[in-house]
Amino acid sequence: MHNTTALLIELGAIILTLGIIGRMAGRIGLSPIPLYLLVGLAFGHGGLIPLGASEEFTAVGAEIGVILLLLLLGLEYSASELVTSLKTQYPSGIVDFLLNAIPGAAAALILGWGPVGAVALAGVTWISSSGVIAKVMTDLGRLGNRETPVILGVLVMEDLAMAVYLPLLTAMLAGVGFAGGSVTLLIALGTVGLVLYAALRHGRLISRAVSSDNPEMLLLVVLGLTVLVAGLAQQLQVSAAVGAFLVGIALSGEVADGAHKLLAPLRDLFAAVFFVFFGLSTNPAAIPPVLVPALILAVVTTVTKIGTGWYAARRAGIGKKGRLRAGGTLVARGEFSIVIAGLAVATEPRIGPLATAYVLILVIIGPLAARWTEPLVLRLQEGGKRKPPSGPASLEAMIAAEAGPQTHSQQTRPQTHTQSSSPL
Repeated sequence: MHNTTALLIELGAIILTLGIIGRMAGRIGLSPIPLYLLVGLAFGHGGLIPLGASEEFTAVGAEIGVILLLLLLGLEYSASELVTSLKTQYPSGIVDFLLNAIPGAAAALILGWGPVGAVALAGVTWISSSGVIAKVMTDLGRLGNRETPVILGVLVMEDLAMAVYLPLLTAMLAGVGFAGGSVTLLIALGTVGLVLYAALRHGRLISRAVSSDNPEMLLLVVLGLTVLVAGLAQQLQVSAAVGAFLVGIALSGEVADGAHKLLAPLRDLFAAVFFVFFGLSTNPAAIPPVLVPALILAVVTTVTKIGTGWYAARRAGIGKKGRLRAGGTLVARGEFSIVIAGLAVATEPRIGPLATAYVLILVIIGPLAARWTEPLVLRLQEGGKRKPPSGPASLEAMIAAEAGPQTHSQQTRPQTHTQSSSPL
């Protein structure tokens, strides 16, 4: 009974704190993700108020949070949209991977983390935050811009690539050899292909089988199916997150819309718990030593994400301003970087503090980059193109500089002359 009481008190305190800081973040226009991470750091081992009774429950809630994040992401895309994006956006997806995964892999190798750490950190620096980016575009009123479909196309490619990347990472973390890893990857590819085929050919039948006019029944069926498939995928070492993502893709139409509305509050709750749990598992004392590498990595991958957006928008025939807006919008990292680090932290504990610091930096820089990349770059270019004055104007400036400061009457005369000579 005592443990149950402590569990309720700790869990209530965590959820209440999340609600308060979430409202604060909304008022100042900031993503709540960094604040959730900070709450986890404050309540975790080595933090201000260590928690014990609710740790196991929070761990289960974090797993559910990852599953719901990927499920609702899958519900946002239809199979036809994914296939179309795969056909049209694959060059941008390749550039995105090369520009943003390689710095993470290189940093891990430099830090001596080995191949598994390199693959994990490559994913952390590669995947942008769909949630943060969607909110930023809405806040800035850019949903109707020409570059928005390009941004969404890059995000779709990243999300689809997760269905291949996560099983590969899971196999490597489990210590599976090359042969076992190849089998796992083939299973993942086959599963993705099968689900896409079934969704394209028989999506209506699948949705009709799940559909229900009763919201309660729809919620129970979709949530139960997702958790079951996620568990089976985990058993096959394909990753529970990928299983949930594939369930979301298989559902379409009114069923997908209804399930999204019902599950969105649950996703927000358990996703917040997931970020808190990741913070709980990270010792705050381990973050200061990795701040410099995290900052360097954040600066490098900010530039590479801007390059990704520039390339993708240029392929779509969008002008310079739109290319810069697309690049700046893609900078933010968030939920998926933490998901990847959460999978890898058991095998490579050092990735936890670095990923936390990295996400904290970029989830704050991301909205600023989306807003200011275009005007800042254009202003710098205009400043570089300006030439020093020549001819009579420069001569007058030199004479004025040598003459020293003018008196008040001397300063006012040119202004008076200008005003009198201007047409009315």
